[in-house]
Amino acid sequence: MDALLQISRYKGWLFGIVMLIAVSAFSKPSAKLDDTPDYNLHTIRKLLVSALESKKTTDSLYKSLVAIKGPSSLVTGYIGTLEAIKAKHAWNPYLKIKYLNNSERTFKTAIGNDPHNIEIRFMRFSIEHNVPGFLGYNKNLTADRQEIIHQLNKSNYAAADKPLVKTIIRFLLDSKRCTTAEQHQLTQHLAAL
Repeated sequence: MDALLQISRYKGWLFGIVMLIAVSAFSKPSAKLDDTPDYNLHTIRKLLVSALESKKTTDSLYKSLVAIKGPSSLVTGYIGTLEAIKAKHAWNPYLKIKYLNNSERTFKTAIGNDPHNIEIRFMRFSIEHNVPGFLGYNKNLTADRQEIIHQLNKSNYAAADKPLVKTIIRFLLDSKRCTTAEQHQLTQHLAAL
């Protein structure tokens, strides 16, 4: 049980997501997300920044996104991210684990539907990188890292714009989880952007 209590003590486990969102969150005018399928990724990203510090925003955005009929894989990835943020806000260790399990299942669906999307892969990578290893939520780190780098090599950025791609590359480099060859490739990509 003491190990589970450590979940609430670690810092920065969503740093990568904050960076991901902050890059493009303020490039569009502020707007509220409603329950219509006409969602805006910039709005979702901006609200996710607020969700990191607000349980109320987390719950509201989560409710809005799960209400979208036939969400894209990227929106499903954001739902998985919100489930991980719910774990951050929960004080009960059981609920933290429950939300992380939900997040893991949601990411599996999102990536199953769009396995080459670097934004979805990056969200899952950043969560798994920052969740304490003893919890076992780091099974996809290598696959996600390799797929992100593979897609970067192909210049397949999906919905990610240039500042977002730079953020992803910087996070991968800072994570210290890349091989020397991968670090070299990422540094070259960063210089080319």
